Amino acid sequence: MYSRIIKYPHSKSLFLFGPRGTGKSHWVKSAFPNALYLDLLDSALYNDLFARPERLSELIPSSFTEHVIIDEVQKVPELLNEVHRLIENRSISFILTGSSARKLRKKGVNLLAGRALTYFMYPLTASEVANDFKLEHALQFGQLPSIYNEPDKQRYLESYVQTYLKEEVQQEGLTRNLATFARFLEAASFSQASVLSISKIANDCSIHRKVVENYFSILEDLLIAWQLPVFTKRAKRRMTHHPKFFFFDVGVYRTLRPSGPLDSPEEIEGIAYESLFIQEVRALNDYLHLGYDLYFWRDANKQEVDLILYGPRGIKAFEIKRTGRIAKQDLRGLTSFLRDYPEAKAHLIYGGSHKQEINGIDILPYDWCLKHLSQLIP
Repeated sequence: MYSRIIKYPHSKSLFLFGPRGTGKSHWVKSAFPNALYLDLLDSALYNDLFARPERLSELIPSSFTEHVIIDEVQKVPELLNEVHRLIENRSISFILTGSSARKLRKKGVNLLAGRALTYFMYPLTASEVANDFKLEHALQFGQLPSIYNEPDKQRYLESYVQTYLKEEVQQEGLTRNLATFARFLEAASFSQASVLSISKIANDCSIHRKVVENYFSILEDLLIAWQLPVFTKRAKRRMTHHPKFFFFDVGVYRTLRPSGPLDSPEEIEGIAYESLFIQEVRALNDYLHLGYDLYFWRDANKQEVDLILYGPRGIKAFEIKRTGRIAKQDLRGLTSFLRDYPEAKAHLIYGGSHKQEINGIDILPYDWCLKHLSQLIP
């Protein structure tokens, strides 16, 4: 439905990684309409190439000059040796998609030694959705492309989560106890946009710390979660050391996060606000090749800034608040950060509708920022 803003060199081979449902297959078919498309979710093709990876060359006509797409390449990592050979001997360009990096990270897997560039696909951004973007919809259901076509959006998200449990975790043999892993996922949802405590989650789930560490590794390898490190460059004060945790899409987070009469809607909504904003920045930073490293900032006294962008274009600091009115305490984290890093550009993103500036801090409406983010962060 929507044009993606990912920029890529059309003549090069590339890896395209991203969680299931982010639109990788649809995009590669649209971007390379004349490509030979090989889908490893096709059981017959999978079985054939798994048994004989060298048959890949037989599937590509000798005179073929277009790209070759191999979808879900991580299912047969041994194919990469054959891909490497065909790049070298026949100058074929490959588009290799994957929803998991786990098998490709194993020692001995051929990652083509720089002959293929690596890109990532994320959920839709506000600028891609353009006039169809509705903030409340994005905060509630996230930005997976299919969510815009689904009549029952909540049921789709619930099915999406179950698909990951069954297909990606169980079939890949990543854990023997699916019920324990499901319990862990629920516990992990309470860590969304929060400083990660492995020990607390282990205690909550009544499982060993090492198991929890392995589960978090599985989430990251499946590309459905990631961690935001602490910004400590040239630190002038004692800082926290633990990263923050995020599921890749706010709709997936809200589906995993149980809620009841004792849960504060304000807390859940506030986490969704922060998650969606950082989700958008993360995507645009990669798509537009802006070169920022992403961090958060938190000192030992719990003064905090939600997001720090650090790179050749400078330092940008963002605090995200759901409130429609700015109070003095809302500026404390950014003010403290600017004392240590006066060269930074500071922004407070809030739920109001007016732009203003207070003590060198730009106060910007949340909805406006999402729609103009590509102009704000370069």
